[in-house]
Amino acid sequence: MRGLRLKFMLHLYGWSSRVYANAFKINKKAWGITKVEFLFYPEGTLGKALGEFYALYDFDVMPKLENHDVFHILTNTGTKIQDEIAMQYLLFGNGKRSLYLFAMIFIGGLIFPEYFPCYIQAFKKGRNMASFYEIEFKMLLGRSVEELRASLELKTNLITIK
Repeated sequence: MRGLRLKFMLHLYGWSSRVYANAFKINKKAWGITKVEFLFYPEGTLGKALGEFYALYDFDVMPKLENHDVFHILTNTGTKIQDEIAMQYLLFGNGKRSLYLFAMIFIGGLIFPEYFPCYIQAFKKGRNMASFYEIEFKMLLGRSVEELRASLELKTNLITIK
């Protein structure tokens, strides 16, 4: 039964993320950086970490959704389906509100209720971080990952570009 739930949720997530990028991110521009180009950023930077993230998981850049991958890096959130659902809870705690977020929280919570304690923990983590969900991280690719993480966790104003 778990396998069926997982297949359904993976299909739903894959399909919905493409629809979300095309329907709700109409005015947003893709960064235009390939996963290989990210690897040319200096060691310790967000850009380099993003390239390593794509290489580690064998992911491709999803145009217009690059910030989402940055969220994984800065919040140390995994990429399994339950982690993707937890990410939506984290973003909800951080103040983000969208139809897509509410749908993922609702459907993910129904399909994988055994992870609810993790989801609540992610929500609390997001609530205790500086607001970051609206930041356009492309301008910060040359910044230190550790500095950016510390800024979010300490709720400081190190991240100033939106």
